Amino acid sequence: LECSVPRLKSCMLSSVPVLSWLPRYSLRDNAIGDLISGISVGIMHLPQGMAYALLAAVPPVFGLYSSFYPILIYFIFGSSKHISVGTYAVMSVMIGGVTERLAPDSNFMMYVNATNQSMVDVLARDTERVKVAAAVTFLSGLFQMLLGLVQFGFVVTYLSEPLVRGYTTGAAIHVIVSQLKYTFGISPKRHSGPFALIFTVIEVCYLVPETNIGTLVVSLVSIIGLIMVKELNTYLGKKLPVPIPVELLGIIIATVISWQVNLEGKYGVEVVGEIPSGLQPPVMPTASLFGQVIGDAFALSVVGYGIAISLGRIFALKYGYKVDSNQELIALGLSNSIGGVFQCFAISCSMSRTMVQESTGGKTQVASALSAMVILVIMLWIGALFEELPKAVLAAIIYVNLHGMMKQFMDIPTLWKSNKVDMLVWVATLILTVLFNPDIGLAASIAFSMLTVIFRTQLPKYSLLGQVPETDIYRPVEDYNQVNEIPGVVIFRSSATLYFANAEMYQDALAEKSGIDITKLISQKKKAEAKRLRKEKKEARKAKKDAKKNAQEWVRRRSDTEERDHSSLFLRMLINHNYECLITSLTHSLSIHSSLLSLSLSLSLSVACVIENLESGGFFSEKVSKACLFSSIHDAVLHCQTDRATINKDDEHCAETML
Repeated sequence: LECSVPRLKSCMLSSVPVLSWLPRYSLRDNAIGDLISGISVGIMHLPQGMAYALLAAVPPVFGLYSSFYPILIYFIFGSSKHISVGTYAVMSVMIGGVTERLAPDSNFMMYVNATNQSMVDVLARDTERVKVAAAVTFLSGLFQMLLGLVQFGFVVTYLSEPLVRGYTTGAAIHVIVSQLKYTFGISPKRHSGPFALIFTVIEVCYLVPETNIGTLVVSLVSIIGLIMVKELNTYLGKKLPVPIPVELLGIIIATVISWQVNLEGKYGVEVVGEIPSGLQPPVMPTASLFGQVIGDAFALSVVGYGIAISLGRIFALKYGYKVDSNQELIALGLSNSIGGVFQCFAISCSMSRTMVQESTGGKTQVASALSAMVILVIMLWIGALFEELPKAVLAAIIYVNLHGMMKQFMDIPTLWKSNKVDMLVWVATLILTVLFNPDIGLAASIAFSMLTVIFRTQLPKYSLLGQVPETDIYRPVEDYNQVNEIPGVVIFRSSATLYFANAEMYQDALAEKSGIDITKLISQKKKAEAKRLRKEKKEARKAKKDAKKNAQEWVRRRSDTEERDHSSLFLRMLINHNYECLITSLTHSLSIHSSLLSLSLSLSLSVACVIENLESGGFFSEKVSKACLFSSIHDAVLHCQTDRATINKDDEHCAETML
């Protein structure tokens, strides 16, 4: 193996993108925008990290860890300049499904003698759930890195936009349902498997009479306040240099009120609880859990990558640079696998944070690195101040942040007008995700999307083409009024690729549109060919019989013909042989001429690989050669017209000769 210095340098720069762009970083052009953007996004990370930790069913401080370590890793290895990676609602709820399934409350019940009641050992439960979250996150990162190393970035092409939007909408519904317990202050049982969401909703409705009024009031006030300030942000968007940090203000105000009023002691409002200061030491994930979470890890890797690369490409197109899909897989994989070692849960890209990062002037990933520094300061010195924060406020933040996903329901009427199959994919993905949970729902949705691809090839649009007068342009006759069909030439087009699954439909459509029955023509050709073969065999048998008879006659008359000249005998045999060859030659000529009149074939092909496939598949023969192929429809039409004129001229010449 050889590797030159320039090639090694190029490999290093592509594998570690920060080495290529950071040395050329312009302080004058980018520093101020990245600084403002980094602080703004860092402030958003605080409430969102804590809130999404509730979705992952782990203590809030682990949401802060997930907003720090992975961001620094992506800063080094990521290729997008604008996206904000970190905690994400859909990913968090998928993690929560795994942690609650493998570490349910029922596994940590303990009996308290003082009260004669059973209660959950919260400390032991949370410790186990953190281990589960770290294991599935680490494994999902390994999957992403593996896919990136084998150049499998094209997998995102199978996640169409309707599928992604329908999936995120369905996952958002799971998120909302999972937070109802914090809104009403109730404790429903954890359901898993298909239809778990429906069972949870039914149980929540059953437990509504047990609602904690204090928790409900905190929830409603928080939701109304957040919505009002966000609407104010929208109204004053062009006048404000940076958006009002509504979420940060919300948790600060709620924490102060909770501390002063003692919401937990007087009204039973559940609060965040202890938030340890400092950073956690690295711990290798529990390998024994890998077998139980391998399916969930793969689903997380695909969903997280699909969301991040989709958003990254949007901003790359907007600002004129390229996002490497395979490098993004490696960057996200490293972020998750290293994050798993530091007890983080799986991350992806957040639309809301990315929009803030871009709108506040962020131009490079330096903004994300600065936001991580904000989180570091909070974890080291400020985090403990939020121990009295009600969990209902975090649930309210989640609800309000999901309003963008809920607006995606408006995709349905839009897709109905533009593409009904895409609308079907959107609706089916939503239903499958809601019914079968995000992990199984994703697999079922991709399978359904693949079926629609087959469905589209089975129902293509067939049309006959006509020529726009005095041009080489051909358009469907049924769609355009000013196109003319070519006399004696049928131009048939299909909107789908022709292959074994739709070949018969193609044949039926051709017969319906043009009146050309391929089956009938092939049948006639086979009958003519069989008739020709029978005639040849009959003539061969007759010739053999005649030859045998002639031989017997020759033997019988041998004595009488000995005096004849041998050259005369040879001449007669030669004439007889030539006569038989002439009859056979005429038979072949008549057959070929009939076949030519029955079916004239011309193909308009311009793709080299298609021609190569036809050649390797043995399509071409003496009768159907490459001379039948043309680079454009117009060339094929001109050839057909020339052949038709030649045939007509030959027919006229034959008629004159006969007369």
